[in-house]
Amino acid sequence: MTLVHGVNHVAMLTEDLDRFTDFYAGIFELETVFAEQAPAFRHAILRTGPHSWLHPAEITGNPHGVAVPDMFTRGHLDHLALTAASAEAFRAARNRLVECGASDGKIEDLGAFRSIWFTDPDGMRGELVLITDENLQGIHAPVPLSTG
Repeated sequence: MTLVHGVNHVAMLTEDLDRFTDFYAGIFELETVFAEQAPAFRHAILRTGPHSWLHPAEITGNPHGVAVPDMFTRGHLDHLALTAASAEAFRAARNRLVECGASDGKIEDLGAFRSIWFTDPDGMRGELVLITDENLQGIHAPVPLSTG
């Protein structure tokens, strides 16, 4: 038994809140459920699932609004991974990511899931995952698949 039911939200900083929300809404069809201009910052909440959200905040002059590019040197939170709703959604999002230049479209087979990597407008690395085995059996090192 576990005492939690999933990840509620991921809070992240962005250099440009509008650009951030436009990217995630345009590629992944995320709904903005809240947006506010507070005295010290702007922020929004984008729904990623029934009980999960992204919570970007734009704070003028904050040095963390732009991501560090190299994996495992990015700090406490290394990257964001989103789960595709279906194989069709995975293909559609992959196509959109390639069309906007955010991904090369390469698909990796990791046994229990497939993934593609993308870079958002702030330079944050992201991963889109298609789960192929809900029990996550047979996970292995990434093996490149066809990009077609």
